[in-house]
Amino acid sequence: MSNPISSYLGIHADALPLREQRMKLIASNLANADTPGYKAQDLDFNTALDAAARARTGADPGRPGALAATREGHLTDAIATGLAPFQYTRQSAQPSLDGNTVDADLERAAYGRAALEYRASLSFVESKVRNLLTAITGQ
Repeated sequence: MSNPISSYLGIHADALPLREQRMKLIASNLANADTPGYKAQDLDFNTALDAAARARTGADPGRPGALAATREGHLTDAIATGLAPFQYTRQSAQPSLDGNTVDADLERAAYGRAALEYRASLSFVESKVRNLLTAITGQ
């Protein structure tokens, strides 16, 4: 079920919540860098975005692992709770003796890149909203 605003914003309307969830996973990894046995988690962003875009457009809703929008606002709910199929345990190049696989340097670099990508999507959405407001107000 698509609404005109999400159609106007395009893929970035789907990308923003996914990017936010990925940043939360990376932040959780950093927070648990010293937790024995903790396994670093990440999100397969491209696959999750593809599934979210398919759910938004209604293309191939029966595909296994696809997010299905069955009511208004459902995609947001699915993103918040239904990312498990797109989440994976990231392997470490050098796991610690206590079984923790978090590489703090790698996580900080990943978080920096994720924050940059989030800001880029947000800038695009802001630009589209600004253009829409200009069209509405005529200024």
